[in-house]
Amino acid sequence: MGVWDNRTFHLGEGMTARLPSATRYAAQVAKEQRWLPRLGPRLPLPIPRPLAMGAAGGGYPWPWSIYEWLPGETARVASLSDLPRFAIDLAEFLFALQQIDAAGGPPAGEHSFWRGGSLERYEGETRRAIAALGDRIDTAGAGQVWDTALATAWRRAPVWVHGDVAADNLLVEGGRLSAVIDFGCSAVGDPACDLVIAWTFFEGESRLAFQTALPLDPDAWARARGWALWKALIVVTGLPGANPLMRDKSLRIINDVLAEHRLASCGRSP
Repeated sequence: MGVWDNRTFHLGEGMTARLPSATRYAAQVAKEQRWLPRLGPRLPLPIPRPLAMGAAGGGYPWPWSIYEWLPGETARVASLSDLPRFAIDLAEFLFALQQIDAAGGPPAGEHSFWRGGSLERYEGETRRAIAALGDRIDTAGAGQVWDTALATAWRRAPVWVHGDVAADNLLVEGGRLSAVIDFGCSAVGDPACDLVIAWTFFEGESRLAFQTALPLDPDAWARARGWALWKALIVVTGLPGANPLMRDKSLRIINDVLAEHRLASCGRSP
């Protein structure tokens, strides 16, 4: 998912208008309209509350939404008073989301860009990216991370996943996590995709706090490393949807994921 999947505008004093930017995002509108009102009351932090759904017209080809405005700024390390506490708050939010009855919820698919589904969807893309990077990364180690991730599966009942847990979708007020937004990639399935922020935003003490606060088994974290590896690889190799400004950060993420995989192989990480 990129920063341009939807265009969002402040509407009056207390609302936002959110408009998909391409056909592949349009199905997310009805999904959010249906499910966010059911999820919101069961979560410990505010999420977007739909107020109305607009129809295509006036030259604009897709449905769109109006939501209640949620105050706050997107999460940045400098804006947080206590990063480990923020990590725990996010973990508790995700755990609460996973506890909501998922019966009838939308299975992973094109609407969620397969978040909540199997990593096998990205098998070919990942293998090509590893091969393309050559000696820029530890390709053997990357292959081992990927193989380990694919060797596991979520064998419990499907749970709710947000699908795009990233700093830009986390709001902060007073140095604390105050709301979670953008449920366009939400689905029911495997929660491993929601754990990638452990490497994309957290490190050291905050990463450990996040991992410790989520009661998931080592296999889930193995798949999470697979998701993190896939995303970082497509950025570094410049595949469609990649942001070249993020390549250096993505190389660091790859190295962190590989290092944690080696520790996990020795039984020393989640």
